[in-house]
Amino acid sequence: MSLTIKQFADTAGVGVETVRFYQRKGLLDTPTVPSGIRRYNENAVKRLRFIRAAQRAGFTLDEIKELIDLDTCQDRERARQMAYRRLQALDQQIAEMKKARDALRHLAEQCTHQGPGACPILEAFVH
Repeated sequence: MSLTIKQFADTAGVGVETVRFYQRKGLLDTPTVPSGIRRYNENAVKRLRFIRAAQRAGFTLDEIKELIDLDTCQDRERARQMAYRRLQALDQQIAEMKKARDALRHLAEQCTHQGPGACPILEAFVH
């Protein structure tokens, strides 16, 4: 496999500038340019897909860099600790979102069943 930067970016559904950004951050290697055109191999594609999947799981770029470094030394304990911390953060975000959903649902129901006057939704956002 030998991909141009555009083809490489397309494999993960990102733009070329995103690939360059990841390279500047040290998440992706910049291939050598013997022919004047950078070419990306299958290992680079795997790394790019790993980065995107880790981002979808909510890891920051710094955490993703650390996970990549852990992969080379196979420090499963540290990777597991990072995963559990991320899970705790996700659980907290989910709880906050459920609370916001319930509050908004309550306001929408008030708006539906309340008579004339100020809209409860708009009033809640003002106060």
